[in-house]
Amino acid sequence: MTLTTTDILISGGGVAGLSAAAAFGSAGFSVVCVDPAPPVTEATAAGADMRTTAILNPSVAVLEAAGLWERLAPHAAPLQVMRIVDAGGEVPEPRIVKDFDAAEISDAPFGWNLPNWLLRREMAARLAELPNVDFRPGIGTKGVFTREGEARVTLSDGARITARLVVAADGRGSPVREAVGISVKTTRYGQKALAFAVTHPIPHNNVSTEIHRSGGPFTLVPLPDRDGKPCSAIVWMERSAEADRLAALPVEAFEAAMNERSCAMFGPLTLVTRRSVWPIISQIAARMTAERVALVAEAAHVVPPIGAQGLNMSLADIGTLLDLARADPGGLGEAKMLQAYERRRHPEVAARVTGIDLLNRASMLGAQPLRDLRAGALNALYSLGPVRKTLMRTGLGLR
Repeated sequence: MTLTTTDILISGGGVAGLSAAAAFGSAGFSVVCVDPAPPVTEATAAGADMRTTAILNPSVAVLEAAGLWERLAPHAAPLQVMRIVDAGGEVPEPRIVKDFDAAEISDAPFGWNLPNWLLRREMAARLAELPNVDFRPGIGTKGVFTREGEARVTLSDGARITARLVVAADGRGSPVREAVGISVKTTRYGQKALAFAVTHPIPHNNVSTEIHRSGGPFTLVPLPDRDGKPCSAIVWMERSAEADRLAALPVEAFEAAMNERSCAMFGPLTLVTRRSVWPIISQIAARMTAERVALVAEAAHVVPPIGAQGLNMSLADIGTLLDLARADPGGLGEAKMLQAYERRRHPEVAARVTGIDLLNRASMLGAQPLRDLRAGALNALYSLGPVRKTLMRTGLGLR
């Protein structure tokens, strides 16, 4: 049975775990990163994650420090405008359209959009460049034992790791979180999201469009052109039964349904990828630390895909941990560092989980009077310039 000593053991090799491994590895820490499932790094491969992720402007600094942004930027589509459309009238057509333009608060776009499978490809390639990062795909975390001076981790292949800090980036069902006894509060909405990509004749002009009617938002997020045609990623949230019905439709019938739901704002949409379906929940851990352990990403918080918050909250976790580790490398994983992490991140995370929960509930409204109330609230908030700018800065995580 092999024994490895490292500064940091990262449990989880999704986008957040790979980002953390690249960030800490680039900062000079020795890192072991494990995940039971090797990353799928091609769009056409079985199990490829067809979702996309918007990297908001404040998150870029974390990716730059990790040596990742220079790899990702050439593949990214900028998000200059966030367009909110209320189509909650008697017929599915836009009745209120409001644009939140990044130019009002910054010289840069709100962020950039990339496919998740491509994020994994470029991140895995970055880890291969770092001699102090040991990435072990196909291996999971089996057991965690901590004491004041170190953490001892047993892996699924029998290997043992001694680490100064364990970073749990192993998802909403985190084995590390369960091993150290941190509870979670979970909210289930009876909702699922369909994720896929489309081409369309009308250019998106770097506008992310979120269309509200009932069941949840229908969001088109810009992607680079595909085969010479404008292309967007779509996240379509619906009640679970309706999402399952839509996912099972023949392509022609599905395209007809999505064209109606999109209010034909980009002309006829053509499906160009397979459809994937994801359950929608909110979840928050009771705390984000234990002895020698820090929770990040979905091990700590899960939110519905509204406002591009998920990965950006995760990158804020990683950035905070990285800042604390750089400030006092000798105190890596000690109680003082973890207390500071808890103090900086948990209240912010709790506030965002609550806020996104409220937005999602509003987006699901089906009764016509409540849909009318939602439209009125959008119109009122947008019309107040200072409020509009505050909402945009808050969405980016800026103070």
